[in-house]
Amino acid sequence: MRALCLALALIASPAMAQEATQNGSGVAIRALDKLTGKVSDMQLPAGQMQSVGRIEIAAEQCRYPDGNPAGDAYAWLTVRELGVPEPVFRGWMIASAPALNALDHPRYDVWVLRCTTS
Repeated sequence: MRALCLALALIASPAMAQEATQNGSGVAIRALDKLTGKVSDMQLPAGQMQSVGRIEIAAEQCRYPDGNPAGDAYAWLTVRELGVPEPVFRGWMIASAPALNALDHPRYDVWVLRCTTS
């Protein structure tokens, strides 16, 4: 089943990349601290970094289909844990399928909600 999901994701990725022709000015992100249960929503401008608990999230860019910043948005994120030089995550996260390329961290979950346009 996992292999089937991966194959479908690889097939769908080029189609999504072709549809997503607009760049957003930033990204709306949700972070969950699994230890405390605290959920944090944030608007992160492209090229900026924001801290949540013991992690820092940096957004490079967010892309979305023409005229639909909330639909099938995907963002390039870098997530670092404080005091750790290497990122714990660097790559594209897809709003409509957050499990395809998820942050693998014992304490935090981070996912993309949508692109921001202003």
